[in-house]
Order: sequence, then structure tokens, then C-alpha cells
Amino acid sequence: MEDLKQMRDEFRRWEETTLNKTISRYPERKEKFETTSEIEIKPLYTPLDVNQQAYLEKLGFPGEYPFTRGVQPTMHRGRLWTMRMYSGFATAEETNKRYKYLLQQGQTGLSVAFDLPTQLGYDSDHPLVTGEVGRVGVAINSLADMDTLLDGIPLRKVSTNITINATAVILLAMYLAVAEKQGVEFKELRGTIQNDILKEYVARGTYIFPPQPSMRITADIFTFCNDHVPQWNTTSICGYHIREAGSNAVQEVAFTLANAIAYVQTGIDAGLDVDDFAKRFSFHFDTHNNFLEEIAKFRAARRLWARIMKERFRARNPASWMLRLHSQGAGCTLTRQQPEINIVRVAIQALAAVLGGCQSLQTNSMDEAYAIPTEKTVRTALRTQQIIAYESGIADFIDPLAGSYVVESLTDDIETKAIEYLDKIEAMGGAVKAIESGYMQHEIEESSYQYQKSIETKKAIIVGLNEFVVEESPLEDITSVDLEVEKKQREKLQRLKQERNQDNVREALASVRRVAESGDNLVYPILNAVRAYATVGEITDILRSIFGEYKENA
Repeated sequence: MEDLKQMRDEFRRWEETTLNKTISRYPERKEKFETTSEIEIKPLYTPLDVNQQAYLEKLGFPGEYPFTRGVQPTMHRGRLWTMRMYSGFATAEETNKRYKYLLQQGQTGLSVAFDLPTQLGYDSDHPLVTGEVGRVGVAINSLADMDTLLDGIPLRKVSTNITINATAVILLAMYLAVAEKQGVEFKELRGTIQNDILKEYVARGTYIFPPQPSMRITADIFTFCNDHVPQWNTTSICGYHIREAGSNAVQEVAFTLANAIAYVQTGIDAGLDVDDFAKRFSFHFDTHNNFLEEIAKFRAARRLWARIMKERFRARNPASWMLRLHSQGAGCTLTRQQPEINIVRVAIQALAAVLGGCQSLQTNSMDEAYAIPTEKTVRTALRTQQIIAYESGIADFIDPLAGSYVVESLTDDIETKAIEYLDKIEAMGGAVKAIESGYMQHEIEESSYQYQKSIETKKAIIVGLNEFVVEESPLEDITSVDLEVEKKQREKLQRLKQERNQDNVREALASVRRVAESGDNLVYPILNAVRAYATVGEITDILRSIFGEYKENA
């Protein structure tokens, strides 16, 4: 205490003399410094900003509660993060080639991007999807497409991230059916299904059914995987799209964890023990440009989630307390202007994710503001991770920024502000009620508006966009999806429908209908329907007829 008193006195002396004397002669660049979450940045951080006596309570040790310093005892000294490049475009054949290329270049896990028709439960021949087939991801209509997508890829050895939400149960069933055809038992499979429908209502919009039936399907996946696919991560609660929609770092943490709380309660309400399913949760966060705030964000999220699981839900298994983290660089920060400097942004974001303790990482490519990356640009993005892993030396240290007065203070600030949001959402009745009322959406919209205003007024400088601008021509070497892709996909779908056993399809779809109406677990009949080559659109249409479609309350 005497040392702190002396330090406080010395800090005041320094502030009143040395600091103020300098500022009076050379004013600071801004009247007020703050992070993107409007957390004030002090001129200097010292031990006065960190409660040194609360080390074990707030930090502890890596691999132990509260996991602020990481979920594994050795972190990247023991095993490097999984390097995933989010990929999918055009047809299953073309995407399969890209996967094999990336695996040859050193990627260590797959991450599947689906086109909008697949995400919204429409087949490629539906009139509403004309012009969208294969555009922002791969078109998957049936088990035949999934089989082609994963041809020659050993599912026993490769961890796969399936980025799908409203139709997650159908795409998971297809993945399981391909594993069967490869002779791989379900219990051997490793990977993640995003299966986070709540953030679709909050931030992204690719929902189909209303929240309640959607949450029922989520619980069915939890139960099925708990019984049959024990190594599979049954949901990846996604803050990424919340941030991409315009939230700040604090909102990203708070709204993501609020949604996660709703999923935990859904599993418990379905009759599962919290320790039987929560240990298979993973999280997907954005990594924005504010380097130190992003590192602190990951640390705060881990600590907060550990406390929620241990204290609120009384989870007993330490694995249920862990926030296991996949991070992806912020696509919303990439510019069409001077696209080559996006490589620098991506490197900064990737370094923040690694220093923040990620378990899995995707780096964006320099041309993603234009189109789906080319082989060359996606290779550069992958090489960025590999340089950090093998050349920077960062991976040799466990949580190297722990103890930084700035990082620890920011971690505390983000946690405190996130708790304020969580308390508000709890008072509303939880995440679903907060979403239905439009609360989360409004908060994100306001944050997005303020950030855009800061760019337009140059309060925030974006290099190449509102400052340091040059005359330039747009990129020419970009990936484009041929219009013939849609025609070929429709022809392939037509052939499938002609060649499959129609009686088996009708019987399987009738079973899906019966189970949807009865309230039993939907994964079993959907898996059988997929095996019979029923399509994404056909299965979704059955569920639409039972559950209805969600209409946003503007």
C-alpha cells in the first residue's frame, strides 16, 4: 500500500510537471483519445490501473479458470492454431479443387462457404435465386453435391468448419452421410457447425423460421451430436457478423455471450446436462484494426464466459467454462482503394488474434472487397499466418502481453461494459426477447452510424479511403463466377431428381413432416432424407410448411 501511495504521488507530480509542460508546448494530436468502443485512452498506464492483488481471480494461469490467459496450458508452444481459409464458390467441383490446393499449401482445416440459396433453403432451380447460384459460396443442393465437395478429402483426419445456420441441420446431415460413405464413424469426426441462428436475426438476415422453432432445431442438434458425434462442436456462437454489421468490440462480446446464454438454456430446457453439451461450444469472433483493444476483447470474453458458465449455470467440467475461439479478420475493414495495403491490415489483425489466444484463425485476402479471392491472394493470406507461426517468434510465448498495464486495464473496461449490456438484456427476458424487440439491432445500427460519421468527418482515418488517396485503376485479376455455373447446377439437379428413387424420397420427406409436427428430434429423419437424395429445398419446404417463415419487425 505504501508503494502504491508513493506511486500515486509520483504520478501526480509527473502529470502536473513533465506531462503538462510538454502538452502546453506541443499539444496532443486529439482532444480526446478513445478506442473504437469509446473507451477513453489515458495518457499513461501504470500499476495504478491494474489491481495487482487480484491476479489469481482475474488472470490465473493458462489452461485454468478463469482462462483469461488462454484455454490451453501451453497455448501455441504445444500446438499451433488451426489455419482455416474460408472458401466456397461456384460448383462443388471447383470448390473441391480450391480445398485441395489450400491443403497442399499448408492449410490445416477446412471452412466451407455456401451460396445464398443454400443458406436460405432454396435449390438452385428455384425462381427466387436466379443470378445468385454459386456467387458468394458453393451451391449445395443434395448429398451428391456434398460428396463431390469433399471428394478425396479424408474426413477422419481433417477438421471442418461448416458455416451455415438456418439450414444447419440439413448440411450437417449431408456431412455425416459423406462420412458414412467414406467409412468414417461419426465419433471420429472433428469440426464445427456454426448453427448460430440468433445472430442471423440480429445482424445478418439469412434466417428462415421464427426464433422458437429455430431454437428447437438447435437443441435437436445438441442432443444428436451429444449421443453420436461427441467430438463435434455443435454450435459456433458468432460475434463476427455482429461486428461486421457495425457493432463495437464491447457490443460484440456482450451480444455474442447473450446469445450463447440463450443456447445453454435451450440445451438445459431440452433435458441435457450442461456439462454434456456446453463443452462442445466454440466461438467465432471478428478481429478489427484497433490492435490492443482486440487483444483485450478476447481476454475479457474468455474470463466473462468462464464466470457465466461456472457461477450462473453451475457447470462442473472445466471444459464447459472454456471459450474456445476461432477468429477471422474483419472483412469490413478491407478497402477497394489501394487493395494491396489490405495485406498490412490482415497481418495486424492476425497478430492480434494470435496474441489474444485464438485456437483457429482465418486471414482474409487483399482482393475480398472486390470478389472471391484468387489462388494467389488466398495463398498470401495463408502465408501471413505461417510467417506469424514460424518466423515471428510470437508462438513461442504463452500470453506474452499479460501484465501489460494497457492490456489488463482495457480487459477490465471491456468486461465491465459488456456486463452492463448483459444485465440490460437479462432484464428484457434474455437474448430472444431482446432480438424480437429490436434492441440489439438498434444498438448495432447506432454504433455503425457513429463509426461511419467518424470516417466521413475524418475523426477516424482510413488509409487510402479518406486520407492518403491516390489515382488508381480497379483490380483486373479477380475471380468471377461464370453465368454457366447456374445453368450447369440446375441441369445436374434435374438429372438427380430423375435418377433417384422417388418412393424413397417421398417416404423420407413424409417422415420429416411427421417428426416436425410431433416435436421429436429432427436430425434422424433429415439424415434419412439426405441419404435418399432429398434436396435442401425439399426438406426446407417441409419445415417451412410446419414452422412458417420469420418476418422481421422493422
